[in-house]
Amino acid sequence: MTSRMELGRPTSGKRRLKDLLLQKDNRFCADCGAPDPKWASANIGVFICLKCCGVHRSLGTHISKVLSVTLDEWSDEDIDAMVEVGGNAAANAIYEAFIPEGRSKPGPDASHDDRMRFIRSKYELQEFLKPSLRIVSMSDKSSLQASFSKKLVNSFRSSNSSKKSENSEGMVEFIGVLKVKVVKGTNLAVRDMLSSDPYVVLNLGQQTVQTSVVRSNLNPVWNEELMLSVPQRYGPVKVKVFDYDTFSADDIMGEAELDIQPLITSAMAYGDPGMFGDMQIGKWLKSQDNALIEDSIINIVNGKVKQEMQLKLQNVESGDLEIEVEWVPLEQ
Repeated sequence: MTSRMELGRPTSGKRRLKDLLLQKDNRFCADCGAPDPKWASANIGVFICLKCCGVHRSLGTHISKVLSVTLDEWSDEDIDAMVEVGGNAAANAIYEAFIPEGRSKPGPDASHDDRMRFIRSKYELQEFLKPSLRIVSMSDKSSLQASFSKKLVNSFRSSNSSKKSENSEGMVEFIGVLKVKVVKGTNLAVRDMLSSDPYVVLNLGQQTVQTSVVRSNLNPVWNEELMLSVPQRYGPVKVKVFDYDTFSADDIMGEAELDIQPLITSAMAYGDPGMFGDMQIGKWLKSQDNALIEDSIINIVNGKVKQEMQLKLQNVESGDLEIEVEWVPLEQ
């Protein structure tokens, strides 16, 4: 996974951590939503507020290694772990994947007991993960997202061959993982005085992931890979580009939708892509009803099903987006 900081910015540890904290989803506590969190759980990869920090400390460092963003010295390993996870949205997509109906997150004004119950359930007991996806050790040096992706695929090798248990009723069943590489933007719209600070948000169902912010650039290069789990009943991936603002709401810089059905249908028709050489297996056709600039070809490349697409951002005066996607099915 491409580092979120490979954008020509300063690479000092404190600067990398500060840049990560400035991302939209990291400006609020991962557990209660309180603004301006100044603490972090380095091994989990989330930014948290002072009140939630106290609960995390009580869990023990084997579960949550708490550090102050401003006061503590951070090791390169701790900062690398935070950057690899990507922040609160990426971590919450894992740890809050299946919050039961009737169970809600605590708010900024919640009592200590409410925070304790929720945070213990979320991280220590891992109640909101599907049981087969629970992460046994968070001290692993590999990134949390990479670990989650492997466990996600491996867990379905056995579970998909058996019938659903009564305990899984109402749970979302996934058929695969979509790796989305946001490559670059071209001629994006101006939203500040002379430029913009763009970032890209992807949404599929209840999942939301986003890239880092590129400062003062209308032709940003991200080269960031984001992951979305694809449920059995899936719709398009919604893409939005925003201009990051420090003191006001972020401005929209255009949007588009990715129809992932041609990719998934083509992949399923061919089965195991590792059995084939490099070849074209499908196509998403440009039309007046989509944002494609040209037809998007679906290929098997080195045993993987991939698709490149050029998108004209909608509802905006200018801007194109280059995206690459890869389909990773769950084994039957």
